[in-house]
Amino acid sequence: MAVEVPSRAVLSRPLSVPLISGIVGVLPLAVAAQPGEGLRDTTFWLQLVVACYAGVRLCAMVLSGRRRLIQGVFWLFGYLAMGIAPLAQSVLGRDPTPVLGPREDTQLATALVLCGMAAFDVGALLARHRPAVAVRRRRPPATVHRGRLWLLVALAYAASGLLIVQLGGPAVFFTSRQEISASLSEATGGSAAEGGGEAGNALLRGFGTVPALLALLFLTRWLVTSRAARGRPSVLLPWAGLLVVNAIVNNPVSNPRYWFLTVLFALLFTLFPRSPVMYRASLALGVVIALLVFPFTDRFRYDEDGRRPLETNAPLEPLVVKDYDQVNMFANTITYAADGNGHTYGQQVAGAALFFVPRGVWEGKPEDTGFLVGGWMGTTSANLSSPLWAELWLDFGPLGMTVGMLGIGYAAARTDRRYVRRTVDDPSPGNVLAVVVPLLAGYGFILLRGSLLQASGRIGIAVLCLLLVTTLRENRHARLR
Repeated sequence: MAVEVPSRAVLSRPLSVPLISGIVGVLPLAVAAQPGEGLRDTTFWLQLVVACYAGVRLCAMVLSGRRRLIQGVFWLFGYLAMGIAPLAQSVLGRDPTPVLGPREDTQLATALVLCGMAAFDVGALLARHRPAVAVRRRRPPATVHRGRLWLLVALAYAASGLLIVQLGGPAVFFTSRQEISASLSEATGGSAAEGGGEAGNALLRGFGTVPALLALLFLTRWLVTSRAARGRPSVLLPWAGLLVVNAIVNNPVSNPRYWFLTVLFALLFTLFPRSPVMYRASLALGVVIALLVFPFTDRFRYDEDGRRPLETNAPLEPLVVKDYDQVNMFANTITYAADGNGHTYGQQVAGAALFFVPRGVWEGKPEDTGFLVGGWMGTTSANLSSPLWAELWLDFGPLGMTVGMLGIGYAAARTDRRYVRRTVDDPSPGNVLAVVVPLLAGYGFILLRGSLLQASGRIGIAVLCLLLVTTLRENRHARLR
């Protein structure tokens, strides 16, 4: 079995030393040393530990001889959203989302974040040392069926075209997300605050964006791995058209930033499936982009009248924005449970898994966790996160959260290993795993940020698209060449 050569993937010492020192030492300590009104209490020191621990693991992902896409995204998110950003907020004494409970709840939330990270690490370690099991019969790999792929391409054009027409043309996609939301509400005949209008908005937008992205990824994989395909207008022209369609419906102006990160990561890892340089650069530069660029793209959320410029009087100001409210919302979730609401014992996760069941059929269907806690807080904001740690904790308590994160770490490591093995051994154009894993890695930003119910809709649509194009049968006439 072919394997990647670690020596070619590992950074040289002159480059690895500044990377480790910068991510693990310089940045966390520089943030901690900034002047501010925050308390240097136990919570502060726990947040510093979380940042350094996640930084060590992120560096391990970057310096690894293997491409670990899903694990790399987990530690990139953990370092920035659960480590550096909460540390900066603690230093400044400011919260992007109000924390209603005592400081002890934030302390507990930070300790649970650290516990979840350690459990994820243990799960990944267990997957690495999984005992070999003899395989009696090798299952055929999942491949793309050529005829069904063209059906997906047709569906992508039709669904995205419907979305564009319903919203009034391509120009509206380059205005603001506020304008998009208003157009969606008008197109579906309901306000975003209404359950039916919200569901209609999500359905229309999901089918208008997900099939187009998946079709583009599959055609990109085909062109990257097949010289013959690059000479066929029948492949190049639909690919070029999908590139234009995605530039309209999946652009960073009209879409949430975390969704655009999904699109960007999926495209990069599909275009460069075997490049350790691109993998390392994506993770390392992700830190820089998140700190210097990501907060400023909030200007696309509102129209000109509602647009609020980002104040940058302090170097840490870009980190005190709602996109980095994960630890704050975890603390609020803890306070919410302690206020007599208790744990939900699997209801929230069940609601996300069965998102497609109408509320008319399931009368007690759980609400989105972010909305649930936000409603208890007295806010109607739709931009409240519910990180994966909080989702698992609210449902299953501290022990269940730990076991859940351990299982997620195990699954992530197993998937990463299978992805490396399949992309090295099977460089065929129709390799489904070579497209699914980059997409899943990119979508990891949304799953980790939460809430799960909001993230489930696009996952369901993606699963339907994958079922459409995937085959497990050996059929040389239906293979991509």
